[in-house]
Parts: sequence; structure tokens; C-alpha cells
Amino acid sequence: MSFAPKPGCPMCGIVSSASHATAHSPLSPSFPQGSKQPKVLWRDDNFTIYQEKANPVSSKGHIIIAFNLHVPSLYSLSASDLPLLVSIRDLGHRLLSSLLAPTSPNIPSSSTTPTTQDTPLQQRNSAFRIGFITSPFRDSKIPVTDHLHAHAYIMPADLCGWWRAVAFSGIAWYAIDDLIAEIREETSNNRVKSGYANRRGAPIDTVPDAAPDIEGGMRSPATPVSARSSATLAPMSNIPNLQV
Repeated sequence: MSFAPKPGCPMCGIVSSASHATAHSPLSPSFPQGSKQPKVLWRDDNFTIYQEKANPVSSKGHIIIAFNLHVPSLYSLSASDLPLLVSIRDLGHRLLSSLLAPTSPNIPSSSTTPTTQDTPLQQRNSAFRIGFITSPFRDSKIPVTDHLHAHAYIMPADLCGWWRAVAFSGIAWYAIDDLIAEIREETSNNRVKSGYANRRGAPIDTVPDAAPDIEGGMRSPATPVSARSSATLAPMSNIPNLQV
């Protein structure tokens, strides 16, 4: 992707203000007490992540994951950007977990980009919501619509308000897990429902040939079609005739 910064864009301004921080650095840069600059939690080559302090939707934690490039919309992404989406999900889980966990000087912060091994799917907190608000809806308190950014927050959204809650409801919300699954489907020969309530047991994840298992950090088991047992297919003789 090659999207230049846009003058006057609030997200581009936040990204620019954090550009002096070391890449792949957690909890940096550190702004002075009382500064109006957002509290940046993470910056790397792809994203700048800050904690939403002015207008959070949750009292437990709300972070914004902004693309460093001025990507105008979700529809500017392609299948080749799937690793970026996986990174958004894993960074979101890790940073929300850090907001929940008490700080301890004995636990050093990691300075490397989290991988799927850092936050296994089965260990992710079900109270975490990570995703995008899709057009034509927008967050009324963060009304940036032309610089792609994801929201990650800890349920419940007790500070949302009814009007703002519309943007975070099912009619406007695109969960990161569903987006990853949809792209996996589109880039494979399988068509399995991805909008599944229990992502750990979603049908797409049980299909051996449903593209590389990027969510798990590895390819799906290679199971040639020719090696599948024909006994699993129902014989034609067992199909009942329909009377019209």
C-alpha cells in the first residue's frame, strides 16, 4: 500500500507525533503530564496505537489502532493485507490485557511485535471487542471516516450512550475475526459460514483446505482431496425421492 499522509487529518497528526518513537516499542512515546497528545501505547512500522482517554466507550479500556498510512477505508485492503489484520487482532488483545493487568516492575514489557503464539485463540478474553465501524456509520466522538482505524475495547460499553452505541452495534460493527475469516474464504475454494458466534469452533477452521491457517500461524494440514475416504460421502441410493 502507498497512501500519503493527508494534511489536516487527525489520525495522520497522531501518527506523525509518535513517529520519533522507536519502532516496535510499547508504552512510547511518553508525553508530559497534562499534554493534550493521546497516550500512545504502541508504535511499529504499520500501526500507531493509543488509548482513548477523552471519549472512551468503556470505563475498563478503549484503544484506537490507526494505520500509519492514510488508508481511506476498509475496502482499500486486499487478501495480501491479511497479516496486517492478524497483527491488529493480536496487538489489540495484548494491549487490552495490559490495561486489565496490574502493573508490576518485575514484569518487563516485550519490545517485539506480538505473534499469534503470544495470545492463543483459546486463551483470548471474550470480553474484548476488536473491529471496525463500517460506512456509512461512524463514531460520533471520533468522526474520522477517511483514515482507517480499528477500535478495541473491553465490554461492557458502559460509556457509549445510545446514539453512539449504534456505531458499535451489529449493524455497523465488523469484527476483526469475521473479517479475517471472510478473506480466508474468498481466497480458498471453500464457502463456509464465517460469521460464527463461537470463533474457536467455527466451521471454516475445521475445513482442511480452507487456505493457510494464518490465524494459528501455520498452514492447515495438507489433506489431498484424493486421500479423503469415499465412505464419508452419502451414496445416491440413500437419498430419498421427493414426491411432488
